[in-house]
Amino acid sequence: MTASDAARGFASLAVHAGQDFDPTTGAVIPPLHFSTTYAQDGIGGLRNGYEYGRSGNPTRTALQTQLAALEGGAHAFSFASGLAAEDALLRAVLQPGDEVLLGSDVYGGTHRLLARVLAPWGVRLRVVDMSDPDAVRAALAERTPRIVWVETPSNPLLRITDIAGLVALGHEAGALVVVDNTFATPALQQPLSFGADVVVHSTTKYLGGHSDVVGGALVLEDDGLAERIGFLQFAVGAVSGPLDAWLTTRGIKTLDVRMQRHSENAAAIAAFLEGHERVAKVYYPGLQTHPGHDIAARQMSRFGGIVSVALESGEAARRFAESTQLFQLAESLGGVESLVNYPDAMTHASVRGTEAAVPVEVVRLSVGIEAVDDLLADVERALRA
Repeated sequence: MTASDAARGFASLAVHAGQDFDPTTGAVIPPLHFSTTYAQDGIGGLRNGYEYGRSGNPTRTALQTQLAALEGGAHAFSFASGLAAEDALLRAVLQPGDEVLLGSDVYGGTHRLLARVLAPWGVRLRVVDMSDPDAVRAALAERTPRIVWVETPSNPLLRITDIAGLVALGHEAGALVVVDNTFATPALQQPLSFGADVVVHSTTKYLGGHSDVVGGALVLEDDGLAERIGFLQFAVGAVSGPLDAWLTTRGIKTLDVRMQRHSENAAAIAAFLEGHERVAKVYYPGLQTHPGHDIAARQMSRFGGIVSVALESGEAARRFAESTQLFQLAESLGGVESLVNYPDAMTHASVRGTEAAVPVEVVRLSVGIEAVDDLLADVERALRA
């Protein structure tokens, strides 16, 4: 992030960071570069460092500049998916015998990557409730992990972890602290400012924001770790393509205003659900009754667009998820349209029977930016069903 970037507000960075006009034509929107290779001025004479599409692409560079500015980091790397980003980070840091201390309420794919892909190569995994400082302290005292990995708010129960407190515990033990910031986005929360070492994103979600592009990202400060990640990005090759990078950049430009609307709509949905007779529990950090609400209020500017709800039973949860109309039944989250998901059989099916399993009565709502009265009416109809 440049000195001029540091002086700008978040919404301005989202629109302008990495987005200089084209010097040849003056086009306000930087060109989309599809080229796989770049002409050299003599052998080894690279123009601005570009040689081959896997090692670098101007459109991807622009996105990475934008991401670093938004999270307040020195380095950002864009990948073909969130899991590709996670895999690059884990391989850059871990060796056989190293351990990851993972939050007990995380995206099922993260748990699957560690438990089923990296564990056979000698990486160990332990799970703990990251929102409980005493449990984390005890786990760190038992054995020092190489990485402490947390989502806050978590997926899908929206547990809140005190990032600064976790960083203090993790660093005291000598661990790297990684925060998955997909749910909050840098519009609402910036983990590096609380001392986190690395921020992870599924850019498929709120950053892209329109359910039309898959991607992932890492943002960090440490130069040495950035060098190792950059090498893996090049050597393994799970990079974002130029069109994917361009679509993500376009989505990010409206991130600030979208997150405001997502948060407002979600807060209205959560308030309606909290008092409903057919609802057993509502998970939303903006509710004063939500565990960790005070922490969320300190480290987040708003509370985000995800609301999870526990119905009376697994059967009731399934009926509700299959009865909405405006909320479309689908995987993923963070798009402008509202989605409903039944985690136990959809996004978190891979962690059934593990410490990360999601209760069968829980439904997750990704609240979009539609008219809030329409969303409320849709939820009410589904509850009646």
